[in-house]
Amino acid sequence: MDTIDLFSGCGGMSLGFATAGFNIMAAVENWAPARKVYEDNFSHPVLDIDLNYVDKAIQELNSYSPSIIIGGPPCQEFSIAGARVEGSRALLTLNFARIISIIKPNWFVFENVPGAQKSKTWDNSKKILEKSGYGITEIVLNAAHFGVPQNRKRFFAIGRIGETPNFLVSLLNEKKSQKRLTLREYAGKKIGIEFYYRHPRNWGRKGIFSLDEPAPTVRATVRNVPPGYTAHSDDAGPISEARALNIKERALIQTFPDNFIFSGTNTAQNTMIANAVPILLAKHIANCILTHESKLQREKFDLFREWLAKEHNFQHKKINNIIYSLKQVDHILIDNVSNDIIKKLKSDKFFIELPKNEKSKIRRALKHRLNFEMCV
Repeated sequence: MDTIDLFSGCGGMSLGFATAGFNIMAAVENWAPARKVYEDNFSHPVLDIDLNYVDKAIQELNSYSPSIIIGGPPCQEFSIAGARVEGSRALLTLNFARIISIIKPNWFVFENVPGAQKSKTWDNSKKILEKSGYGITEIVLNAAHFGVPQNRKRFFAIGRIGETPNFLVSLLNEKKSQKRLTLREYAGKKIGIEFYYRHPRNWGRKGIFSLDEPAPTVRATVRNVPPGYTAHSDDAGPISEARALNIKERALIQTFPDNFIFSGTNTAQNTMIANAVPILLAKHIANCILTHESKLQREKFDLFREWLAKEHNFQHKKINNIIYSLKQVDHILIDNVSNDIIKKLKSDKFFIELPKNEKSKIRRALKHRLNFEMCV
């Protein structure tokens, strides 16, 4: 599916969706350090667009005709770590909804902290999206149950035009592991210590963690063990054997691959790593979307078969030949069946390399499919 990633940061969500097979056409990131890291790791453009200005953003993004828009607007004002006052940054969530309601991709994915789900801003954004025809699945997922060695709970709102509320919940939970993944199970010997320090939010919490448990949520703040640290009863090990994790290890917990290139100051790198959607959690969301979309396409093909027989009196063999021709361009069909699809063929590498007679068959099959779409 052709995809745009808004508020992309350094590219966690983009990488997860790309790994699942999505075609990331462009990303949008306003923070220069994260944009630089994104550019170093992806070949498609990352655009410096201020999403406070919706009309201007739509002008620049509309030409991509995406099938899905994904993104995680800034979450500080919804977070338990923040003051939970819904101010100007929270309005970017509304802008995310406005952009989707005008560009109208088939799908969208909104990611944020769990507190966003109960915010007034999300409630207003949801109304905009529902009015635009989207059925929306709302769910909070703990990354530790989906291949990520980290207790990281995140709220996802996943919408598709024409669907019913919470249509994707069962599929999202289908591959949920009963056991939370530990850091040792995921990283093996890549982290050469048994215990590490994560600075607690207050002195009533533990600060020493073991590799034999999921890591706590990766935060932007990184501190070494302070000289006056008092051992907590829940600490996993002795203070003397613990240290803070470095940038590479924190990226590992977020399931970034070893070859992902980070740059900038330590503060900037730690912030962009902490803000990222874990790659394997994003990939799980992406795979569920593909599974559901494939199911819808199969159902549509069944209706299309019936239509060909009824409207054109085609026999079984003729119908099968048409379906075979369409299957060859499934990668285009799953994005969008519209008049633009004929134009897309001209730049599609697979189609360009086909023999002339095969191209003709596919064009004729697509015309039948377009006529069918106009009738249903």
